Amino acid sequence: MTTEQHIQQLRDFLDKQNYNYYVLNAPLISDQEFDMKMHELQQLETQHPELFDPNSPTQRVGSDINLEFEQVRHERPMLSLGNTYSRADIADFYNRISKALNGEPFDIMCELKFDGTSISLVYENGKLIRAATRGNGTIGDDVTRNVRTIKSIPLTLHGNYPAQVEMRGEIIMPRAGFEALNKQRIDIGETPFANPRNAAAGSLKLQNSSIAAQRPLDCVLYYTLTDEREYALHSESLEDAKQWGFKISPHCQLCHSIDEIYNFVDLWDKKRESLPYDIDGIVFKVNNLQQQQTLGFTAKSPRWAISYKFKAEQAHSRLIEVTYQVGRTGTINPVANMEPMQLAGTIVKRATLHNADIIEALDLHEGDTVVVEKGGEIIPKIVGVDTDKRPANAQRILFPQTCPICGTKLVRYEGEAAHYCPNQDGCPPQIVGKLIHFVSKKAMNIDSIGEETAELLYKRGIVKNIADFYKLTFNDIYHLDGFKETAANNIIKGIIESKNIPYERVLFALGIHFVGEVVAKKIAQAFPSISLLQAATKEQLLLTDEVGEKIADSVIDYFAKPQNKEIIAQLSAAGLQMQKAEKQLESETLSGKQFVISGTFAQHSRDELKAIIENNGGKMQSGVSAKTNYLVAGENMGPAKLEKAQKLGITIISETELISMLNK
Repeated sequence: MTTEQHIQQLRDFLDKQNYNYYVLNAPLISDQEFDMKMHELQQLETQHPELFDPNSPTQRVGSDINLEFEQVRHERPMLSLGNTYSRADIADFYNRISKALNGEPFDIMCELKFDGTSISLVYENGKLIRAATRGNGTIGDDVTRNVRTIKSIPLTLHGNYPAQVEMRGEIIMPRAGFEALNKQRIDIGETPFANPRNAAAGSLKLQNSSIAAQRPLDCVLYYTLTDEREYALHSESLEDAKQWGFKISPHCQLCHSIDEIYNFVDLWDKKRESLPYDIDGIVFKVNNLQQQQTLGFTAKSPRWAISYKFKAEQAHSRLIEVTYQVGRTGTINPVANMEPMQLAGTIVKRATLHNADIIEALDLHEGDTVVVEKGGEIIPKIVGVDTDKRPANAQRILFPQTCPICGTKLVRYEGEAAHYCPNQDGCPPQIVGKLIHFVSKKAMNIDSIGEETAELLYKRGIVKNIADFYKLTFNDIYHLDGFKETAANNIIKGIIESKNIPYERVLFALGIHFVGEVVAKKIAQAFPSISLLQAATKEQLLLTDEVGEKIADSVIDYFAKPQNKEIIAQLSAAGLQMQKAEKQLESETLSGKQFVISGTFAQHSRDELKAIIENNGGKMQSGVSAKTNYLVAGENMGPAKLEKAQKLGITIISETELISMLNK
């Protein structure tokens, strides 16, 4: 193989892994293997500049920018750290520091490397004015609204704090909260997050801050930036930050030698499972801030800091069989069943295989010896196969073409990684899943009917669809095994009370494919009654915020089925809320006026300003247009919106001016 072919092979390999990770949310290799391949490609491209390609994975700048958010520029770049994986790498870093400082004594602050998403918090006069993601290191997304909902982040500082200070750290999701969140998602038929890191990043980018507030997010800060204090040591700045109200990790240690560093690494490699959150390594920083300045930066990272990543724990086991589960929405979820093994402190017998592409990429065969990894993943996953131990004549594992429960031919929608069983009304797991979803807390909230009760009612033929819940009698429940008078009465009471659940939640409870909680609210606003929604065309649906082709097609298909129309009619007859309740306005001061909000504000969140406008008769727009009457402008507002408003001659007002309009 020529060097050019080798380089292209590495590029193709890394592009494929990026696709698996970011698009399919199902990585096939460990972070360490990815970094090693990337490093190999970087070295080859450096040695052979004539083979430069602007589309190479090495030229891709990591970014979490989302164009639905306002972008803000960091005053100081948020650089990433170089990764190391061995003691030799740590020693190289230590020796480079010593050489660059000409033998001058130095200390290293060792900190836990939290497995979350980076955040920058900017405070002025003790008030949080902006929170931004790392983005591409220079520009990030303004996520202030969502960050304000995180209880461990102070909105107001106390003590002797500087007038201007920026804190950098990590938004994380503790394991207990992550597991509870995933259970909720599974209960309502949504895809669970792969790991707490993905869950934290996804929660931070939610458009609805009220939903973000329900996510169990936490934040740990690890770096202080201010021009108003002359700190000599990084450790001193963290001590001060703690006094101002910031959550600083208690597990930092100042190390004075390479041996002390090794001891800290070994300690937390063993103890990390005892922490309530995930860490994936250790960060080393030169403690003296003057020495940090002397050492400086490369184009991508500081020379005075580096991260050491723990190797994800792996184990080998024999594959017994692959089984296939059917989710509420018809997704076919392959699961590897293996001989029991000890992994990361627990006995593991099952591992997710995600989808058909993963099975094909692993080239999985019956009886294979598989490599299983837990690492940062809560759910174990198969990351490789030991083909040398493959049994003779072993048959390749092929993804089924038909539903393993009802036998219906499977479908795969364009752009989707999963296969689906389209038999929504005849496949038992999907029917039971719909029943469980319907009674769940975020839907109809019939607390007294749990998963087991819903499944039992279905198996006994008492409840065949969601409308049947409203035909239940006391005797239907009382005569079931294990049910007493109190339990039966509680179920009937819960069913009656659910008739008061608002229309948007009823819409969510119907279980229309791809219509989640947020989308249901948007649709309810656009079509304030079920009759209007049933009559809606695809073109009308596509005009609704958050609704694309896939969701519009799904809604049209749902209401096209006679059995669904009959269920809607029965639910309406039972007394469920099938139209949006009339909202009592505080005033009609802003009636007929259309508003756009952009930027961050001192007195109110953007959601609060939106509610104020709507409660006083105004209408909200997502973008500036010729119909816009007012642009409410805050700090760090989007330049594109400002330019368009000025071009169209739209009145631009401040938060204070908006409130003054109401007071008048």
